Amino acid sequence: MGNVEILLILLGYFGLLMLVSVWVGKQSGNDAFYTGNRRAPWYVVSIGMIGSSISGVSFISVPGMVAGNGFLYLQTVAGFFFGYIILAKVLLPVYYKLESPSIYVYLKERFGLRAYKTGAWFFLLSKSIGASARIYVAVLVLHEFILKNWGVSFTATSVVVIAMIWLYTFRSGTKTIIWTDLVQTLFMVAAMVLMLLQFSRGLNLDAHGIWNTVCESDFSRVFEFNDWTSKQFFFKQFFSGIFIVLVMTGLDQEMIQKNRTIHDLDKAQRNMYWYGFTFLPINLILLVIGVLMYTFAAQKGIALPTSPDAVLPVLATKYFAGGVGILLLLIGVVSATFSGADSSMTAITTSFCIDILGQEKNVRTRRIVHATVAVLFVGIILLFRAINSLTLIDAIYTIASYTYGPLLGLFAFGLFTQRRANDTWIPLIAIASPLLCYALQAFTAATFGYHFSYELLMLNGLVTFAGLWFTSQRK
Repeated sequence: MGNVEILLILLGYFGLLMLVSVWVGKQSGNDAFYTGNRRAPWYVVSIGMIGSSISGVSFISVPGMVAGNGFLYLQTVAGFFFGYIILAKVLLPVYYKLESPSIYVYLKERFGLRAYKTGAWFFLLSKSIGASARIYVAVLVLHEFILKNWGVSFTATSVVVIAMIWLYTFRSGTKTIIWTDLVQTLFMVAAMVLMLLQFSRGLNLDAHGIWNTVCESDFSRVFEFNDWTSKQFFFKQFFSGIFIVLVMTGLDQEMIQKNRTIHDLDKAQRNMYWYGFTFLPINLILLVIGVLMYTFAAQKGIALPTSPDAVLPVLATKYFAGGVGILLLLIGVVSATFSGADSSMTAITTSFCIDILGQEKNVRTRRIVHATVAVLFVGIILLFRAINSLTLIDAIYTIASYTYGPLLGLFAFGLFTQRRANDTWIPLIAIASPLLCYALQAFTAATFGYHFSYELLMLNGLVTFAGLWFTSQRK
């Protein structure tokens, strides 16, 4: 299978997304764009949200992390499930009482205008950087394996990819992506399963052989209870998983906007339960792929790249016959990335129009903002390319995670206390909290050799909460 055939398949894949967009996008008003007319089946939303959470970065990185951490990532995934239960029981009822499509309107009702704008700006900053970083990976894979061979520049590849996403989202937004993300999640899972089968075929393993290979490998460790200073210590990973869900999903306009397309709160909660449960088998498949690919490389005597993120692309593209590996890699990465990028673009447009501009009803303004967000994505992707460092992407994700800490503190203070916060101080507290946590992280690393992991998110939220408490008054 040559590059032409692979490109034709990818174009057919995009054509399918456009057909779905035309099919469901007959209504192009703001209600369809922001809320999907609140008529989405809960199980369709649940499946589509999986694709939004498993990005192209995860498709490549989770198998690669097996060499260093084995199956310890499942400790975090277990925390995810309980996080979704808490989210469904605590946050969803609050959001379903809001009349606005934006979840940050809660901050205005609870604290005031400055808190409202602060929460929205923190979301916009974090989501713009994080979504662009995920798309960068997909653009890089497409460019390096196909379009570069035809003389297509990286800039042109970036513009084409973003234009594709914009084309099938600009009319109906959320109403469209509920269904396109369903299609893309199914393609992503199919690519994962076929990738697993390719490695098992290369090792001549049946289902029983895969099970034995995983159990007997050095990578099969699931729990870490011995070293509490380790980043992989069970309780750190488990509780971090809970808070990652509460913050990255529960306080994120993108994910909640999808969920609120379901009209009934009970069904929306059911969606969250199933969505949280399916994370375990999905990530388990990726980790099993990781065990098989390292076993495959060891048996064949293949010299692996030093970066774990490069192992799957190298093996899939160089050691699968007939271009099958390249096709599966591209389908998996593209479908995972598109299903997250389209909803990110829609959520950023929604938040900026409603929270920053106050233009919920203006269709023309929404379309201008949507196009501007697409241009912004291209600009950030090209900035990543200019610096040309995947390590920078990891740093960007870390920086973006800081921005969710103030959101965690704001929502926790609003939901679990009756105190009246000083709205004037809230922007200063939200900015000071990440800076203080960064300084504390540097101090503990230099003085005690202790490096914060995901628990930094909880610390960030706690500092914000404390700042709000000391500047507040009794109701």
